[in-house]
This record gives sequence, C-alpha cells and structure tokens, in this order.
Amino acid sequence: MGKELATLGGGCFWCVEAVFNQLDGVESAISGYMGGHVDNPTYAQVCTKTTGHAEVVNVTFDNEVISFEDVLNIFFATHDPTTLNRQGNDVGPQYRSGIWYHDERQRQLAKDTIAGLDAEGLFGRKIVTEVTPASAFWVAEDYHQDYFANNPRQGYCAVVIAPKVAKFRKRYFQKLKR
Repeated sequence: MGKELATLGGGCFWCVEAVFNQLDGVESAISGYMGGHVDNPTYAQVCTKTTGHAEVVNVTFDNEVISFEDVLNIFFATHDPTTLNRQGNDVGPQYRSGIWYHDERQRQLAKDTIAGLDAEGLFGRKIVTEVTPASAFWVAEDYHQDYFANNPRQGYCAVVIAPKVAKFRKRYFQKLKR
C-alpha cells in the first residue's frame, strides 16, 4: 500500500508530534489545526476557543513499516482519551481527543479500536475520542513545528512532554527510528 495519512488530536500538538516523529516508518508529523469554521486560523485565534478547531498532527507514514492499527494503539497509549476537551492542565475544545479519518477503512478501524479498548476497561472510564471525517488542515505557525526537538529545556517541554516521550520510548523502543 505505501504512504498513508493519519490525523490525530491528543491534546497539545507538541506532545503528539514529539511522539510520532520518533517512530520508524513515519515520514513526517506536522502540527496544525482541523475541525473548525475559520479559514487559515492562527494559534491566537484557536486559543480563544471560538474557532472550533482542534490542535492536530498530520502523520504521514509508510504502512508497510508501521500499520494504521499501530498508529492508533500508540496514539491511545500516549494520551488520556477519556477526558473531554482537556489533557492535563491544557483545557479547551482545541485540546480534544480526536481521529479525523481519511477513508472508510480508517473510520472503521478507529471505531473498532475504541470499542475494543472500552470493552477491556483499560482506561477505567469511557473513551470520548471523536471520530470524524478529515476536513481542511491548516498548518500551524513555523515555531510550532518540531517544537519539542527545538526547545527541550522550555518549561512545558521539560515538565510535560519529556516524561511522556520517555515513557513512550521505553514502551515502544522496538518501533523507534534507528
């Protein structure tokens, strides 16, 4: 099959991007905005909580190296999909958990994955991750791209992202880029 695109929102896009950029088979992870009603929104506009956008990451990957199912499993393992419009101290609809699917197969796999995780009771609460069709993707400002890699000592990066990435790297070391 080859190249595939997944669009994921799991709170702050810096966190999602930091995880997926390290995976073998991922060609790019681009931070941006999706799901709103304002064309070409800015970060400042999205932060007003009035545009309807979520912070998302467009993950382009080689599905012969890493499957969409693996992408979903890593996505669910690296954020809390049970909190509506929040991840930790990041609160607002722009931080909602979501999968914006690009075809019927992705939609069904996302729904099946959520149903399976809910049936297992893995999170102790029902998953609230939205599964909606992909819409216009607006690339975030340049300074948001590769934010963690470029700013590892920045407070949010050191306190929030670094521990999340360390936990991810330990659990998924066999799937990391070499």
